[in-house]
Amino acid sequence: MRKIITTTFVTLDGVMQAPGSSKEDTAEGFKYGGWQQQSGWADDITGKIIEEFMTIPFEMLLGRLTYEIFAGYWPHHPEIELIAKPFNGTKKYVVSHKPFKLSWNNSVLITGDVVAEIKKLKTLNGPDLWVWGSGNLIQTLLQHNLIDQMHIWTHPLTIGTGKKLFAEGTQPERLKLVDSKISTTGVIIATYEPAGPLKKG
Repeated sequence: MRKIITTTFVTLDGVMQAPGSSKEDTAEGFKYGGWQQQSGWADDITGKIIEEFMTIPFEMLLGRLTYEIFAGYWPHHPEIELIAKPFNGTKKYVVSHKPFKLSWNNSVLITGDVVAEIKKLKTLNGPDLWVWGSGNLIQTLLQHNLIDQMHIWTHPLTIGTGKKLFAEGTQPERLKLVDSKISTTGVIIATYEPAGPLKKG
């Protein structure tokens, strides 16, 4: 069975909303979009990790908002070959409560009973399913214990408001640290896997 693997950029206080740009996600009046660049996060270490990520075969599992952001950007930036080539070429599964037009090649819509459909996806032959961003989708995956591995990039800044990674879908669960690195810019890149439910005291 293939794995569902999430990659999430977060602040020290757990905010994952709109790391990339000011217009990425302004829901609930969020005013700090693009915070990742303000952290000065990129260095040789983060660059090497991203490069290694992009050499691993994967398919993508995305929420609608993240899909629309990616679909509006990556097909138009082939010059960023390291990321654009694998993103544009791989299959994209898009989770949405309502049907909508898919504009990116190799895209498949998942709607209806999304939990059942995602469970079916995991049983199909193919590479692991990678989730980037997609905060609402992650809550569904957390709620139903469907995440096999989490890459969490914690940036050295706080916001105090915004959508959190561990929000309403979070379950009482132990996690095992399987890898960690720290960039020269203070970003902690940690990889976790589920280690079983947390027992009540």
